[in-house]
Amino acid sequence: MIENALKLKNASYKTIFTVKTVISAAIIALAVILPQMAHFAVGAKAGVTLLPMYLPILLGSCLLGYKWGIVSAVLSPLTSFIITSLLNKSPMPTLERMPFMMAELAIFALVSGLFYKKIQNNAWFAFLAVISAQIAGRAFFAASAFIFNGLVSFTPSMVLAQIKTGYIGLIIQAILVPLMVMGIKKLLDKNTQK
Repeated sequence: MIENALKLKNASYKTIFTVKTVISAAIIALAVILPQMAHFAVGAKAGVTLLPMYLPILLGSCLLGYKWGIVSAVLSPLTSFIITSLLNKSPMPTLERMPFMMAELAIFALVSGLFYKKIQNNAWFAFLAVISAQIAGRAFFAASAFIFNGLVSFTPSMVLAQIKTGYIGLIIQAILVPLMVMGIKKLLDKNTQK
């Protein structure tokens, strides 16, 4: 969607790349900041309940496509882990959870990003993109818990409990992300018509 708007304005490849890089950096920054804000406002359970890191990844993937979305999805938990480890010695996510979170977020980014062209033509597809990504991502998280059962400290029953607890965050994402995408598309369409 962003790339299409820039192409309609005859932007160069370098400009398109720069804009997408800046937006990806902003997505990663949001994915690091939102969990901190959620933990500060709601408490320790905010991450599992609200899934704040997932929202910017879904938004970025809908706006930029799956390739840029996957890069943001992988770098967000890693960046958060590094920053929180340096600042307070209590990393978010934990080292053990980080690879699973990176993989789950990458699934979210892949699935929602695959709807990129559809969303470009009709922003209502963002609803389908987000819900499909949520189902695929959470299913992947559950499956990985069963596959790696005994190798990591979180058990399949713990993961299933987390998935049940996270429905609030999923509902918020399923409403907010598509509305944000629709608003951004409206602004981009208006700007490219000038």
